[in-house]
This record gives sequence, structure tokens and C-alpha cells, in this order.
Amino acid sequence: MKRVRKAVLPVAGLGTRMLPAAKTVAKEMLTVVDRPLIHWVMAEARAAGIEHFVLVTGRGKSAMEDYFDHHVELEATLKAKGKTELLDQLLADLPIEGEISYVRQMNPHGLGHAVWCARDIIGDEPFAVLLPDVIVDAAPSCLSQAVAAYNKVGGNIVVVEEVPPDEAYKYGIVAPGEAVDARLAKMTGMVEKPPRGTQPSNLSILGRYILQPEIFEALAQRERGAGGEIQLTDAMARLMTRQDFHAFTYEGRSYDCGDKIGWLKANVALALKRPDLGPAAREALAPLFAG
Repeated sequence: MKRVRKAVLPVAGLGTRMLPAAKTVAKEMLTVVDRPLIHWVMAEARAAGIEHFVLVTGRGKSAMEDYFDHHVELEATLKAKGKTELLDQLLADLPIEGEISYVRQMNPHGLGHAVWCARDIIGDEPFAVLLPDVIVDAAPSCLSQAVAAYNKVGGNIVVVEEVPPDEAYKYGIVAPGEAVDARLAKMTGMVEKPPRGTQPSNLSILGRYILQPEIFEALAQRERGAGGEIQLTDAMARLMTRQDFHAFTYEGRSYDCGDKIGWLKANVALALKRPDLGPAAREALAPLFAG
């Protein structure tokens, strides 16, 4: 098996669930505690051994390119003021030169189309897909767990989590088959937002995938699915007739930061976990719930 070295992050979406903030700030640049969403997700991927990131962007997303670059004036100011600890942290967070590629999606034709736009950079090797509006608090990182599952069975890995059965209609749901172990099972199918009561399981697709490059052939057909868009799940369903897909239930907790309440939960939960911020955050929040 080829090692998973590259990751695709689709970041061209409009972020309508986070309006009006997303009108002028890319949703991926919305701050969770003290760093933008895209930072959290790339840190998760880097912890899994990802060496090259492909950001599929669109109009109004240039702030991400600036964020992952040197800010010469800021760095000079921090150095002059002796704020070396903060400067060292900023420099440590910078990617290595050439570690990130940017591809323009041009038209919003759906998640499948965004992934397809990265085809020439990914080439003929397996790759990860991470949806950047989902933060996963997990140790080891969610993608690290998925890579370990991939190393065990190969093929394609779809990371899932349990949802209440009466809410399954809101999500992409997988149909699990024969179990490999307690957290890994071969998939027999998947469906995007099944009608109430028709879901094959309560395992929802999280937004973390490991896919083989043949997915690009399926996406190249440009078939339209739900919402009139080119759906990644539809292409995966076609590829499933030729390759193995496994559903992997990770250990950890996810936060949907493309949703206002999910974003709020992430800020509170992750601030409380920080050794440097937790005590002060707890003290600041306590009066809001008193009485």
C-alpha cells in the first residue's frame, strides 16, 4: 500500500450557515479560541503524517494564503519588543515552503467537484479529505486514527460517528457490513440525508476520508446528485462496486463549526481544556450560569 502523504481541504464554500460573519470573513478563518478553523484542521492532519496540503479555494479566500505566510512587519515588531515566546510560536506554526498548494474551484458545483479540482496535484496515490468546518478533539488525532485503520485494511476509509437515530435524516449515513473489529466495518453502501425512518444505520459521515485516486475517475463523470451538485458520496458509491470501503468509528468528540451553536461549543470546550486558559475561562463563564 502507498502511504497517505497528501490531504485535500475544500475551502471554497460560502459558509451561509455562519452569516453575517461569513460575508466578509471566510468561515475557515473564523477563530476558535485563538486560532482559525483551518489551523486546527491542518494541525490534525499534520499529526497524522500529512506532508502536502491542497487547499481548494474560491473568491474571497486569500486571507488563508496570508495566514500561512510570513508577516514580516509583525515578526520584526515582536522581535524588537522582546516578545520572543510569541514570535517563536508564530514561526513554529508556519508551514514548510512548498507544503501547501492552492487550487481554484471557480464554480460552486459541490464537494465532489472541489475534490476533483485537486486531481493533478494528488496524482496516483491515496489521499485524505478533511472538511475544515469540523474540528475533532481527539488523541491521537482523528486522522491519525483513520490512517492506522487504513494501514490495517487498505482501500478507502470513511470516518463515522454515531448520531441519534431520529436525526439520521440530517446526515450522510453509511450501511455497515462485516466487522473487522469494534470500530472498523466493511461498508455495503451509503446514502445522503435518507428520508426519516429509512436510514441503514445511525453512523453518520464525519467529514474525514481516506480515498484512492480512482475516485477522480468517478468524479469526472460530473453526475449531479442532491441539491443539483456533484456529490462526493455519489462518486464513492460508484467506486464501491470496484474497491473496498470501510467505516471507521473514531474515538473523540467533533464540533460542527459551520453551525453557530457548534462553533460556540467548540470555543468553550477547547478553551476550558487549555492549561493556560482553562482556569480563567471557567471563572469567567461561571457567573453566566449562576442562579
